[in-house]
Amino acid sequence: MHAQETPRLGTSPLYAAIVGAILALAGLVLAVGGTWLTILGGSPFYLIAGAGLIASGVLLIRGRVLGAWIYVATWALSILWGLVEAGLDGWALIPFAVGPTVLLVLVLLTLPQLGSVRWRTAVGASGVAILALVVAGFAISRINRTDAGALPGVIALSYADPSPMRAGTDWPAYGGTYAAQRYSPLDQITPDNVDKLERAWVYHTGDMPQGDPTDSKYGAETTPLKVGNTLYLCSATNILIALDPATGQQRWRYDPRVSDDYIPYTAACRGVAYYATPGASPDIECAARIVEGTLDGRLIAVDARTGKPCSEFGANGAVDIKRGMGAVEPGMVSITSPPTIVQGVIVTGHQVLDGQKRSAPSGVIQGFDAVTGELRWAWDMVHPDWNGLPPEGQEYARGTPNMWTIASGDEALGLVYLPMGNSAVDYWSGSRSPQENAFSTSLVAIDVNTGKPRWRFQTVRRDVWDYDLGAQATLVDFPSAQGSVPALILPSKQGDIYVLDRRTGRPLFPVQERAVPRTGVEPQLRSPTQPFSSYHTLAFPALEESDMWGMSPIDQMICRIQFKWAAYDGPYTPPTADRRFVQYPGYNGGTDWGGIAVDPVRGVIVANYNDMPNYNRLVPREEAERRGFPAPRGQESARGGDMGEGGHGSKDPQAGTPYAIAVNPGWRLPLTGLLCKRPPYGGIRAIDMRTGKTIWDRPFGAARRNGPWGIPSMLPVNIGTPNNGGAVVTAGGVIFIAAATDNLIRAIDIRTGKTLWQDALPAGGQATPSVYEVNGKQYLVIMAGGHHFMETPIGDALVAYALPD
Repeated sequence: MHAQETPRLGTSPLYAAIVGAILALAGLVLAVGGTWLTILGGSPFYLIAGAGLIASGVLLIRGRVLGAWIYVATWALSILWGLVEAGLDGWALIPFAVGPTVLLVLVLLTLPQLGSVRWRTAVGASGVAILALVVAGFAISRINRTDAGALPGVIALSYADPSPMRAGTDWPAYGGTYAAQRYSPLDQITPDNVDKLERAWVYHTGDMPQGDPTDSKYGAETTPLKVGNTLYLCSATNILIALDPATGQQRWRYDPRVSDDYIPYTAACRGVAYYATPGASPDIECAARIVEGTLDGRLIAVDARTGKPCSEFGANGAVDIKRGMGAVEPGMVSITSPPTIVQGVIVTGHQVLDGQKRSAPSGVIQGFDAVTGELRWAWDMVHPDWNGLPPEGQEYARGTPNMWTIASGDEALGLVYLPMGNSAVDYWSGSRSPQENAFSTSLVAIDVNTGKPRWRFQTVRRDVWDYDLGAQATLVDFPSAQGSVPALILPSKQGDIYVLDRRTGRPLFPVQERAVPRTGVEPQLRSPTQPFSSYHTLAFPALEESDMWGMSPIDQMICRIQFKWAAYDGPYTPPTADRRFVQYPGYNGGTDWGGIAVDPVRGVIVANYNDMPNYNRLVPREEAERRGFPAPRGQESARGGDMGEGGHGSKDPQAGTPYAIAVNPGWRLPLTGLLCKRPPYGGIRAIDMRTGKTIWDRPFGAARRNGPWGIPSMLPVNIGTPNNGGAVVTAGGVIFIAAATDNLIRAIDIRTGKTLWQDALPAGGQATPSVYEVNGKQYLVIMAGGHHFMETPIGDALVAYALPD
């Protein structure tokens, strides 16, 4: 080689031809898809960029340096287009910047082969491009770690909890108390010392699925109770366990032997209830008892000291809630949430497996005597005069709205507040009764002594979006100019938060009726208006084409095509059969069963939420049969014994109606599994309780366990992930929460929203923590059980944290 010769990268122009072929192929995809998108009225960017890539690729294959410069121009267009469309939104810029910049590096490295520049110059230019990409990535991570505000100076409110229970040394109910504030007055752990938290102990329930746990339907979601000197919890399949709260040592264990045949779409037990018989001697059997609902539809009562079944409760400690329901296939009726006990009455609803058939079992609500297990009343909304078991030869009305989640209660008023679900078959309403239309997706206040509704407040009219109320209502004494008002705060899946007088159901802040679309397959049955809260909403503005996302321009373009092709007219777009329809927020919220936490002293609401659409379509019955949609639960033999995903699956039969339903939760791309809407997909927010104004708001959940094709990226970027589970707040000024898909439990400063401490759990933390004290020492416990819908690892570990001695 002579000194004056220019060194070449490689010995032939093969590299340039390969890069050219990549560009031409990508350009062809963009040009074809971009043409379709433009015809649909979408952005012409992808058509223009595709033409640029094709021209660049063909010229590079032919060894022409002009091809490289055409690509540089196309890259510059992509960056400028992204800035004009998205501004400095880091996530929105990714498809415009990351993939195109990677290709830019490859293109610059072709220049020495084309005789244009020395290879050192090409490598240097590539290094500058890579550095720019790294800087952009850092900017993205910083943008999404920035908190939106800080807690202003707050005038302390009185600590008011209407429950006779008291959270503090103990955590006696799922939500702390039946007021469901999820607040602890303990203040040993503070923002100044929380970073010193360490694991105090770990207990394994041993309740794990047989075979491959990654393919299981287990998802322990329990929030342990601490009463006196014992911690009580349930495993995924309802094994009751008592532990020493300071050491995690097992005290007793009782297995009600629930068969796996009764697992609905998840084996989950969110918690248990504690009841002490008033005036009973502590030495007698079951003077204090633990009550749980099971996956096979029983109420179980055991002695809190020994774990032995309470002989006077039902039949040897068990009551079957399925009596009077008629035919019930295994898995169709299950209890996954703890009951609520008010004035000596156990009030329970139950889950009815979603999406199966219009003639699903009844959603009847039942009240049982807490000592004897005797049925005190039953509220069947279609037959309210029965008030007990059905007359001989009859059964509770089938397919009625149920309460699958957790009720809250007011001991003094004698009311239990039921967050009601929807009628069986969520996405079609043609055969619903007037009573179903009146009570579905409503908060219903039930008189605990009579089983009669005192009042109701409906959050969705004729719900066909699966917007059932998933969260407990939280009871507070609400500050007003006229003094404190006995109130409750009700979050919803559609994002709105309502404040109601809990005595009457009257809204304390105006609820506005706004016009919504009346289209879809049942336009005559859609309500012309829906109620919108003026107090606060966790919902974001309606989606636009620019909200569609992807890691590259190609998958972003596919999402934009899907968006433009789908039916979408903003909130409450009705279900359609001729094409997909966009539901935003999706059925996971807004707020789901994790609910909210309230600091009643600082006057702050803490709400974690999801921010994802669903991409759904009603499938006509003949087409569903042709495509092999699964049969309803209990009729699996009609499909070769395979029910498919069943309940919240991608294909649900909705038998007994003209349509099955195809649900794409989160709106995922079929190849990479990435979501079509740009991040964040979940957040956490602090709200001033008195005004409903946001104090701070931030994405919640890191990308470490998420990535394309299901491969964990392990990136510490705070992308804001989907989340299930709730938060607790302490007087020390710390929020404790897991819930996200990154398997982390966090401590967050309630004043600023900044993460103060975090720890990696041994499995997914889709549960709500509890906080208690033993011998002057404050503990935090969380169940790391995982969750199939959140796609987090399955586990059986209960993890406790405390400050070092």
